[in-house]
Amino acid sequence: MGVSSYSDEYSSTIPPARLFKALILDSHNLIPKLMPLAIQSIEISGDGGAGTIRQINFAEGSQVKFIKNRVDELDEKNFWFKYSLIEGDGMMDKLEKISYEVKFESTADGGSINKMTSTYYTKGDFVLTEEEIKAGKEKALAMYKVVEAYLLQNPDAYA
Repeated sequence: MGVSSYSDEYSSTIPPARLFKALILDSHNLIPKLMPLAIQSIEISGDGGAGTIRQINFAEGSQVKFIKNRVDELDEKNFWFKYSLIEGDGMMDKLEKISYEVKFESTADGGSINKMTSTYYTKGDFVLTEEEIKAGKEKALAMYKVVEAYLLQNPDAYA
């Protein structure tokens, strides 16, 4: 098994509390509404805290039908979230899991810096390519930008 980690950082004019509520706490309601052509639904099994399973069902015609994420840790006070992709079609034949750590921090101008670390646990001697990692990052960033645009257009949402 191999382990590879990658980190990214994004800045936003949206305060961390609003982004955290929209992207993490209420994503199962908001994301399918904002991205119906990509995500059909998000099903929750659990209370939202550690151990909760979130199944993301992708829209018909997608290369991937579903993935399951397990909430590992959730700190609403400090806007910190750790979860693992544990099941799904696509690359799971080559990966044990992918762990994600997401942190939203305040900036002096009232916005936020959003940090994400992804750790890939591969099976056997499989090595992820730069293209595969880039594709995953681009999908995550696209969702982030859709939610950010929604929050900018709806200043009272998740306030």
